Amino acid sequence: MNMHVSQSRPPAAQAGIGQSLPRNEDAVLVRGGGRYTDDLAVEGQLYAAFVRSPYAHGVIEGIDVAAARAMKGVVAVYTADDLEGQGYGPLKCNVDLPSRDGTPMRRPPRQALAAGKVRFVGDPVAMVVARTAALARDAAEAVGLDIAVLPAVTSVEEALAPGAPQLFDEVPGNLIVDHQSGDAGKVAAAFAAAAHVTRLRIVNNRVVVNPLEPRAAIASHDRKSGRYTLHAPSQGAFGMRNSLAAAMGVPQAGMRLVTGHVGGSFGMKASVFPEYVVLLHAARLLRKPVKWTDQRSESFVSDHHGRDMVFEAELALDARGRFLATRFTGFGNLGGYLTPVGPMMATLNIAKNSVGMYRTPLVEVRTRCAVTNTVPISAYRGAGRPEGNYFMERLIDTAAREMGIDRAVLRRRNLIPARALPWATPVGTLYDSGDFPALFARALEAADWKGYRARERASRRAGKLRGRGIGCYLEVTAPPGNEMGGIHFEPDGSVTIVTGTLDYGQGHWTPFAQVLTSQLGVPFDRIRLAQGDSDRLIAGGGTGGSKSIMASGSAIIEASDKVVEKGKLLAAHVLEAGVADIEFAAGRFSIAGTDRGIGIMELAARLRTGPVLPDDLPQTLDVDHVFKAAPSAYPNGCHIAEVEIDPETGQVAIVSYVMVNDFGTLVNPMIVEGQLHGGVVQGIGQAIYELTSYDEDGQLRTGSYMDYAMPRASDVPFFSFISQGVPTGTNRVGAKGCGEAGCAGSLPSVMNAIVDALAPHGVRHLDMPATPLTIWRAIHRQGAAAA
Repeated sequence: MNMHVSQSRPPAAQAGIGQSLPRNEDAVLVRGGGRYTDDLAVEGQLYAAFVRSPYAHGVIEGIDVAAARAMKGVVAVYTADDLEGQGYGPLKCNVDLPSRDGTPMRRPPRQALAAGKVRFVGDPVAMVVARTAALARDAAEAVGLDIAVLPAVTSVEEALAPGAPQLFDEVPGNLIVDHQSGDAGKVAAAFAAAAHVTRLRIVNNRVVVNPLEPRAAIASHDRKSGRYTLHAPSQGAFGMRNSLAAAMGVPQAGMRLVTGHVGGSFGMKASVFPEYVVLLHAARLLRKPVKWTDQRSESFVSDHHGRDMVFEAELALDARGRFLATRFTGFGNLGGYLTPVGPMMATLNIAKNSVGMYRTPLVEVRTRCAVTNTVPISAYRGAGRPEGNYFMERLIDTAAREMGIDRAVLRRRNLIPARALPWATPVGTLYDSGDFPALFARALEAADWKGYRARERASRRAGKLRGRGIGCYLEVTAPPGNEMGGIHFEPDGSVTIVTGTLDYGQGHWTPFAQVLTSQLGVPFDRIRLAQGDSDRLIAGGGTGGSKSIMASGSAIIEASDKVVEKGKLLAAHVLEAGVADIEFAAGRFSIAGTDRGIGIMELAARLRTGPVLPDDLPQTLDVDHVFKAAPSAYPNGCHIAEVEIDPETGQVAIVSYVMVNDFGTLVNPMIVEGQLHGGVVQGIGQAIYELTSYDEDGQLRTGSYMDYAMPRASDVPFFSFISQGVPTGTNRVGAKGCGEAGCAGSLPSVMNAIVDALAPHGVRHLDMPATPLTIWRAIHRQGAAAA
């Protein structure tokens, strides 16, 4: 992506929806002017460090804080006993799914500091507050832990086995929920009648989130008002404020959340973490602000992890390869505690997203979610959407090979035709727009599908194995929730958009300004964005589920309509005309049939300095509006990857990557393409590099960048990005959301390509990550078996 930032902005007519404009924030960020939470300092602040369990499972026999408290410069040390009786609530799981036998989901509470037991390496057990950050860390090391170590279990399947170590007394067998969706009887009948059934055991590997910016926070408390303030990264200040208030046991008005720049989140920073509760507690008691910044080594064991599920995936087909039913039976690892959305990914989102673009009439998903002695699992870019698409696409490739049908032909045979839309799926979703066959055909053409054999021969001559893989996807985006769209005309002549979604790397300011410019004709370069202060918000669902432009964009459009309504009343007064005669277009109110009028910015300025208005007229053009949740949208696409594998080393090189996507209306095509680049690279990371490994004692073997591989720029190809959008009618913008689609397309396309390359060696399936060692072993294992 071109990082050049123009010093002059285009006029409104050239800055509206559909233009590829550089991001407004880039000039500040690339020059080092970003203000992240760790960059902040509050007068008189103290510093905190956390004491974390070095054991995955054990009973806390005692915590000796005497040596730490005696150290010069240490102000306080807190344990779970100090938080007891303070009115703080547990950290809650917001998902409540019934088990298939009708019993409720088990929801063991989590307190801010471990009490009685520790349940994963990294579980916080104490917090030290000192006058410097270095001293706080030194004092944390002086805290003595007496923990009676218990056996640990890190695998979800082992956690559910008889005799496994039990994490919670109130969760027998470690089973949180045994959830089932779909008509099991009809699905069983379809499988019984099928001409062919494909089955695969598929592991979706655990990943460490690894945002560029570690978590950090500054907590303060005002004694006079009784209000708390927390500066912390988030994915939405309004929602985080509400969750924090509940955790602290105070009214929502008693809490303020402020978020500045955020260096990545991918779902992880949306949650209230236990550290925030203890920091706020300390700020209240010590009457001083308390600051904490996570260390990267701590982030590996204290940030939520992503993915981690195992499924037996099944696809039933008739003799012609028509899909009859899918069945996914598996396990979701939730880690040591339930996060706000922990059980959602392996249950609801597998069902909704495995359907994809296909005419699959029946879907059944049965998932057993369990707690284990590992870092808790939460949302990670896509949150079950890439997983569902990945399972389906691996099944299709395998079925095609087993039935002797070309994999492109098999997909084309099962795509939902454009004429059949709107299409009601068996999982309760309704596809309103798209042209899946046309998009698929364009992807094959762009990837030169027909010319592949020549490239394969060239790779063979070079001693390499070549493979190609298709990754079709369709995601269910836009989780329900109201969103704010405020438009304020400021005294300095600027216009502020106030929104409850929050930019943690996406670049919201520019596309939101493009929507406003398109609607009201206000100068693009005068538009500002306010998003990170809960005190400025009256609603806000936050950023997640690829919904920001759908929700905030629609909120801006509806708020703009209200600005125009107010403006017509005020323009009629200023121009001394009837309201019915006032028209609005291109940023100007005018009297119909005349050349008399007033621009919207001039009208706003006159309202600030002009005479007193009658009481029956609006006093400003300002609007604070709440957009009601829109139905989901369904971004879709087809990614095609080609890989070369060195059979001597197992090293994979992605040599071609083509993607055709339908995101509906593209407000800013350049930013959309950038989002896809990032998502694809994260998918490549999970597919080839990122391995999260625990030993039998629950210790994280891959707890640093010395052990945990991340994709580098040299590991990824240049991408061919093509947009073939069909606007949706589910929101005012017509957009479908793009933030998570890169992962959904890259996981299956890359893994299908790797398996295709290894097929001559008898490899039928390979689980992620396909590391060089994994591939080398697969080649030699199959070779030894053939011998």
